[in-house]
Amino acid sequence: MTTYLEANKQRFLDELLELLRIPSVSADSAFSSDVRRAAEYVRDKLTAAGLDKAQLFETPGHPVVYAEKLVDPARPTVLVYGHYDVQPADPYELWQSPPFEPTIRNERIYARGACDDKGQFYMHIKAIETMLATDGLPCNVKVMIEGEEEVGSDHLGTFVAEHRDMLKADVILISDTSIISNETPSLETGLRGLSYVEVEVTGPNRDLHSGVYGGGVQNPINALATMIASLHDEQGRITIPGFYDTVVDLSEAERAELAKAPFSLDEYKQDLAINDVAGEAGYSTNERTSIRPTLDVNGIWGGYTGEGAKTVLPSKAFAKISMRLVPNQTPDEITDLFTKHFTAIAPAGVTVQVRPHHGGLPYVTPTDSVEFEAASKAFEDAWGKKPIPTRGGGSIPIVALFEQELGIKSILMGFGLDSDALHSPNESYGLFNFFKGIETIPYFYKNYAALKS
Repeated sequence: MTTYLEANKQRFLDELLELLRIPSVSADSAFSSDVRRAAEYVRDKLTAAGLDKAQLFETPGHPVVYAEKLVDPARPTVLVYGHYDVQPADPYELWQSPPFEPTIRNERIYARGACDDKGQFYMHIKAIETMLATDGLPCNVKVMIEGEEEVGSDHLGTFVAEHRDMLKADVILISDTSIISNETPSLETGLRGLSYVEVEVTGPNRDLHSGVYGGGVQNPINALATMIASLHDEQGRITIPGFYDTVVDLSEAERAELAKAPFSLDEYKQDLAINDVAGEAGYSTNERTSIRPTLDVNGIWGGYTGEGAKTVLPSKAFAKISMRLVPNQTPDEITDLFTKHFTAIAPAGVTVQVRPHHGGLPYVTPTDSVEFEAASKAFEDAWGKKPIPTRGGGSIPIVALFEQELGIKSILMGFGLDSDALHSPNESYGLFNFFKGIETIPYFYKNYAALKS
């Protein structure tokens, strides 16, 4: 297999670069035709890799790409999940090179979607091709790549429920997470959930001259800023009543285990060009970003933001707010608590509307399963060292639904780095990580088949 990978490295890379040139932004309808084009590209590459029944399944949104290779009904079946849609690339002016013109600098691919998730799911297609080409696919494999993950996977739940038999498998394999470093591999054992809302604060019935009305009318931007500031106390805790009611603190032993992951606070601050960290008192930075719930403003706007000055008192102000959730918190409950609280704290003179966007449940995968053992040993086989179990701070909303609908666990076998700038300008993915993933994934199949036999 190593010989096949070495002989085809440039082709594998060229194919990924071609996929990255397709601006498959699911959040913006202006890119709808490009999203479909990406789906068609993935379908065609699944066929070229040697899989069967590669096709697009239509949904009310963007299509799901599916293919399979069933080598022996007696062997275990792996369901690979990924997503071909990407985040918007805005602000374009902060990119050092155009986001949909992939550029290789310092052994890294710079492009929107390079790591999240095109580079990562494409490793699986090339790993499967490599196994098939070298007569070494020891498991049945099914591949499902969706086009709406970045907007909440609104239609995938229905698709999964309607195609349970087709998607029947023993384990789901996902590469949409990260490792600690290229020197220290890791396996994520959990993800945070998500509640994502948009708020609208309305004051007067039109924009007003700030000289004529300023000081006499509630300014929606001022009100929104005050309301947002009140959502955390001086200890960094979220002030929404009931927000922490279902949160279960990890034991000291569990926290000690997580603390074994190598981490340098100085390097962390240096990488982000900040002079200090912030967050909930009593927890380390790694704990704040993985095992604790959070609330963050992702965007805020209103009034005049163009060039020069316009002394306007705006009629409306808006913000997008995300809350990352931990086990036992549910997006519906947290969204309801937020809505009630945010409406209640609105000052006189404005009205508030909260619009839920999407959400997802938190997820924890057991570390004592044969699936996790197969993944852990795969890293050990390819990297020469055992991966460290970690908890992820991000969200993949569909993972918990997979377990509900299909009754199977997911293994979060990611190869990205936290420094890959996911969702940000200058997103990148290391060539080392791309090719090392293709090398590592076949070991999972080999180990899993052996452990299940």
